[in-house]
Amino acid sequence: MGKVWFVGAGPGAPDLITVRGTQLLAEAGAILYTGSLVAETALQWARPDCEIADSKSMHLEQVGAWLLERVQSHKIVVRLQTGDPSLYGVLPEVARPLDEAQIPVGICPGVSSAFAAAAAAGECMTLPEVTQTVIFTRLAGRTPMPSGESLAGLAAHGSSLCIFLSIERIAEVAEILQGAGWAATAPVVVVHKATWPDEEQVLRGTVADIAARCRAAGIERQAMILVSPALGARQRAELKPSKLYDAAFPRRFRPRSQSSRGEGG
Repeated sequence: MGKVWFVGAGPGAPDLITVRGTQLLAEAGAILYTGSLVAETALQWARPDCEIADSKSMHLEQVGAWLLERVQSHKIVVRLQTGDPSLYGVLPEVARPLDEAQIPVGICPGVSSAFAAAAAAGECMTLPEVTQTVIFTRLAGRTPMPSGESLAGLAAHGSSLCIFLSIERIAEVAEILQGAGWAATAPVVVVHKATWPDEEQVLRGTVADIAARCRAAGIERQAMILVSPALGARQRAELKPSKLYDAAFPRRFRPRSQSSRGEGG
């Protein structure tokens, strides 16, 4: 009896999977990957004799059955998922029959597309005295949103938003943002296939025009929507400095500098 590992493939670039993830792929006797979302280049780490299957045409029971069958004869079986397995996946549903069969399950985290999108755009989603909160959310769809978690309610906080799985309804997102108090001129960044070689697109706009820009660019799937008062901070003339490297702000490993103490220190 072996062990099933849920491995995050990261956002797309094959070298953005973790070192642990590549080691698990190299050791796996069988790999089931999400072919509709995971780039096949991530499979370069698999050994030549590894059994590899694509789950894009499988339903939940078939995914579970495939893993259950392979783990009987392989020490390591990998379920390779896009991004991070703990975010917007079905890990609890797939792992439950494995738990019931008393099969060990492990989780290897991956780089989320939210962070990959921010990196591709050269943005930081937090900024001192501007926003210190980042919300991961999505529009309600076939999966409804729980009570109290509507995009309108979350957007009203005015903090950073990473909006998943909603690009095909970007016009609705923009309308909700304005209704929640965001200015029409507030910056929005849309990143399509962040880190995917030769496919990544970074699109900048405002709440008012981002939907039209996405239509013109043909972006309608596999894109992250970033909305934040911190966007564009690198180009701002004035920023509130962080206390992290402030010489006048003593830390455990760095006492206040003499020059910052003034006369009479």
